[in-house]
This record gives sequence, structure tokens and C-alpha cells, in this order.
Amino acid sequence: MTRADARLGILLMLAATFVFAMQDGISRHLAGEYNVLMVVMIRYWFFAAFVIAVATRKAGGWRAAAYTSQPVLQVVRGLVLILEICVMIAAFVVLGLIESHAIFASYPLIIAALSGPILGERVGPWRWVAIAVGFVGILIILQPGVAVFSPAALIPLTSALLFALYGLLTRYAARRDSTATSFFWTGTVGAVAITLAGVWFWEPMTGPDWGWMALLCITGALGHWLLIKCYEVSEASAVQPFAYFQLVFASALAIVVFDERIASNVAIGAAIVVGAGLFTIYRERMSQRRLSS
Repeated sequence: MTRADARLGILLMLAATFVFAMQDGISRHLAGEYNVLMVVMIRYWFFAAFVIAVATRKAGGWRAAAYTSQPVLQVVRGLVLILEICVMIAAFVVLGLIESHAIFASYPLIIAALSGPILGERVGPWRWVAIAVGFVGILIILQPGVAVFSPAALIPLTSALLFALYGLLTRYAARRDSTATSFFWTGTVGAVAITLAGVWFWEPMTGPDWGWMALLCITGALGHWLLIKCYEVSEASAVQPFAYFQLVFASALAIVVFDERIASNVAIGAAIVVGAGLFTIYRERMSQRRLSS
């Protein structure tokens, strides 16, 4: 990988995180006015169409992308992700963008903690230290045992757990399936599942909100396209640390548009969580280099 590839990959990752942050803001607005399942359902219809369009342009078309020897695993992956998205959007409405993203930032630490028992990967002592430190940060954000603790703060933590499980299942699926295959199953399974649930909660939308819904669909497809391009030109380990900028962009949007405020415990806890997550990514990258050398 050249230096130019690394720079382009970083720029694409930053662009993707910015688009995803804008998507989160739109999701918060729409889910505050309409049922979460309906909002996610319409978004997933567009996402599934995007996934199928991408698959048809690959060698062998959508049939090649759909072929898998582990369909049950792929279906479970798709179901876990759609559940995670619904839970996270609910967290945006209940808690706001800042606190939800601060807690959700713990998912790389959860992946690192569970990669041993689930994937059989070795987690070294330094990564265990980083995991422990990161969860101290989560406790600082949650403030358990004090009068102001809100059980609603467990909603984004549940989302982080689900997304970590999705990430681990994706790693497991990658041992036998291509990225194109996993991407295809993610979009199509999610669209079918959320339609079966969301169609019962259909509500009429205003004209302006249909505009926001269209923008939500476009940002969803654009964000995934940027992410795909990012991983095509650069190594995942080189650009993954920059995914944390979604927390920065979402927080800025929350302050400017939704008049949210950053509590001191959230700022301190988020800094600890992000720092521990970056260290975990660094140690994983070093481990991969030792294995490949």
C-alpha cells in the first residue's frame, strides 16, 4: 500500500463518517416524529436496492454474490444488524446523539473481548488492559449508583453489544464468503426482516419529511459506497482509527442542530473509551504484522 493510497483511504473514511453522522441526525429527527420500524424499513428498501445494484455489476452478477455455503450464518448477521440499527435509532430519540455515540464507541473493545471465546483469537495482556480501561470510561459515562443514572443509557450499550456481535459474525463469515456476498446478504435479509415488522406501523408522512426520508436513503447508500471504496484502496487497520470521527461529527451536529450539551462525565468517559479503542486497534495491527512477517 502506497502513501497516496493511505491518504485517500483516510479521506474516504472521514467522508464516510461525516455522511453517517448526518444520517444519524436525520434518523433522530424522523424517528422522533414517526415509528422507528417504519423509518428503518423505508431506509432499508433503498439500501437493498443499492446492494442488489452493486452485486449485478460484479462478475457473475447477483447470483454469484448471493451464493454462500453458510446461509444460516448470513441470515443471523443480517438480523443482528437490523436489530442493532433499530435499537440505536431509538437511543438517538431517548438520549440524543452525543451520549448515544459516546457509549456506542465501546464496540471495538467488546469485539476485542469476545474475539477470543467466539473466534478463538488470542487477546494479549495489553489489549485486556485496554478493554478494562475502556469499560471504566463507560462506567464514567453511565454513572451507575448515582441519583441521575438513567436506565435509558443501557439502550446504546445494547446497540454496541449487538454491533460487536455483528462484527464478530462478519469476521467468521469472511473465512468462507467474500465481502460482496456478506454485503448482499446484509442488505437483502435486513430489508425482508424489517418489512415484515415495519409494515404494521406505517404512518402518513408530511411532504417535507418525505424529503428528509429521501435524503436519509441517499446518505445511507453514499456512506456505504464511500466505505467500500475506502477498503478497496487502503488496509482496514490503517483507516479504522479514523472511524471514531463519527463521534466528533455527530456531536457537532447535535450541538448545532439539536441544542444538545456535552456533560463533563460524558466527555471524560468518551475520551477514555476512544483512547482505549485506538490502543486496541494499534495492538491488533501489530499482532497482524507479526503474523504476516
